[in-house]
Amino acid sequence: MQVVFSARCRYFMHAQSVDLRKGFDTLSGLVTNEFLQSPVSGDVFIFLNRPRNRIKLLHWQGDGFAIYYKRLEQGTYEFPKAEVRNNSIQLSHHHLQFILDGIILSGIKKRKRFELAIVDN
Repeated sequence: MQVVFSARCRYFMHAQSVDLRKGFDTLSGLVTNEFLQSPVSGDVFIFLNRPRNRIKLLHWQGDGFAIYYKRLEQGTYEFPKAEVRNNSIQLSHHHLQFILDGIILSGIKKRKRFELAIVDN
């Protein structure tokens, strides 16, 4: 099954490895306490284990949480090299798909495009 990620969501990856035996409530607590965000915001929160062969995505879907969990049989997921804010790294939906597909992020070259500036308050 191929998962499709929307540009409407924001994606945040935990900047450190996480014990992926954690479930809905503990991962939600990490989002609140370490990301300093609301787990029910509709954003997608991404967690990798130490060997980087397992990934969990936590997403509030309006009436409850959903977890996407994947274990690689071979290979690893890449931690992106990016600015860490509140113990998280913000990703685009494209970068998340590249990570899941095993594409090396440093090898991606993007042509210049117009981008609307987002102002944080």
